[in-house]
Amino acid sequence: MKNRTFLLVFVLFFVLFAQLAAAQSENEIRLLVRTDDVGSFTAANHASIDAIKNGIARAPQVMVPCSWFPEAAKLLNENPDIEVGIHLVLTSEWINCKWRPLTQAPSITDEDGYFYSYTWTGWSGDYSENSSLKEAKWKLSEIEAEFRAQIEMAKKWIPRASYISDHMYCADWNDEIREMLYRLADEYDLVSFVENKNMQHLPAADVKSDNPDPHERRVAEFISTLDQLEPGKTYFMYMHPALDTPEMRTVYHYGYDTVARDRSAEHKLLVDKRVADAIKQKSIKLIGYADLIPEVKAAEVKVEK
Repeated sequence: MKNRTFLLVFVLFFVLFAQLAAAQSENEIRLLVRTDDVGSFTAANHASIDAIKNGIARAPQVMVPCSWFPEAAKLLNENPDIEVGIHLVLTSEWINCKWRPLTQAPSITDEDGYFYSYTWTGWSGDYSENSSLKEAKWKLSEIEAEFRAQIEMAKKWIPRASYISDHMYCADWNDEIREMLYRLADEYDLVSFVENKNMQHLPAADVKSDNPDPHERRVAEFISTLDQLEPGKTYFMYMHPALDTPEMRTVYHYGYDTVARDRSAEHKLLVDKRVADAIKQKSIKLIGYADLIPEVKAAEVKVEK
């Protein structure tokens, strides 16, 4: 009898605890701050690591075919507590710096063997001929081979890499490519966060360059934006932090020549103590993609049933 009473009390306590936890979850505001383009430049590598260790960022995305990928892998392996995502690449947008595929892939490269500049023509107002992947005579088999090579290289250098996303929407504009990517994700035991349908995008504060104190305004606007977040929702931001270095000042593409300034501003925002303090005061939970993986997998199982 005592055992039954104990069991009943335990069950009631467990149910009450579960209900309480669910209520807390429903009232919780979650924010995922993603840092893209790790591996593109050393300035991006160091800014991203700093934004994670000393700021509010949590989810770095590494680009394998880029020149600074080895340094990115080294820095990430020196910080094993940082989760890692693979930012799949099929474009090479910068004018002074170009990236090539890891595989022989003539259908997805230009006449010089570089990735096309953009995913589709008209990116940032550039309507140049032979500048985009979408308008090329691309082959799905070559894209799959390239994705495989990037995934396998990432896993070789950073075995804990656990999820994938796409650079410049390179896998999200075509149903065949998207479905192929999901298949590869299953094969390599990765979670795909290509679409982010269950998260609400939170844009960073936009500060015009002619403002007398853009950083102060950016911080104030971002903190004000945090006040508008609703309980029970998950928000995400994708940022491109980089240090303002001579190297980054040479980086630009058609219609966008303030890359160093803008990406340095993003880094400064992410590591500003006032931003971290505001997030803490508002009880916003900073999460990484690792926190979402169990939810994604549970949803997949539910769909399969």
